[in-house]
Amino acid sequence: MDIKPETPWDGTPDVSARIITAISRIASVMRSGVWEFATSENLNPAQVDILQLLHARPKGVRLSWVAAQLSISAASASDSVASLVSKGLVRKARAEDDGRATALFLTAAGTAVAVRIGSAVSFADDAAAALPPALQVQMLTGLLKLIAELQTSERFPALRACPSCRHFEANKYPGAATPHHCALVNAPLPIAFIRIDCAEHEEADLATQQRNWAQFA
Repeated sequence: MDIKPETPWDGTPDVSARIITAISRIASVMRSGVWEFATSENLNPAQVDILQLLHARPKGVRLSWVAAQLSISAASASDSVASLVSKGLVRKARAEDDGRATALFLTAAGTAVAVRIGSAVSFADDAAAALPPALQVQMLTGLLKLIAELQTSERFPALRACPSCRHFEANKYPGAATPHHCALVNAPLPIAFIRIDCAEHEEADLATQQRNWAQFA
């Protein structure tokens, strides 16, 4: 049997595998920056993540939600929160939407630390900002599509992203340079303005979310 000679590219992994490898390497570098920051603040990375989550949600969140967002057990989340409370960075109080439930909020000191977290990974933001604007939009679109695929596996936590919001109208203007629409501001929504974590987000029903993600481009 004839054996075809190897080429230098025969062992090249699939493009999909290389995409995930690239994302993993970037995540590792960013995680290193977070570790350095956490160490300087006498925190661990999970506690830093919790401070970031609470900073973006001033109305408070449940402990169970924190655990789901970080893909950790409720017990691990509880331990991290307890440490943050003891450090005076997080406080527990009645949830604004349910007086019988307890929610987590940042203290003034916690807010100050959360603001400083951005500096730990600013180098990554600077690198992304240095890319041509058109390429930034292409990358954002691709990453959002990847997130949409990951969500079908139920391994990706819920996001306050535009396609999962009831105000988002996917492809309202088919073929247009700005195909999507935001009903909240009643204006076309350019891809460059699509948000991954929007404070004004209002969750759409599951069918609408699935339709939006499928039509998003």
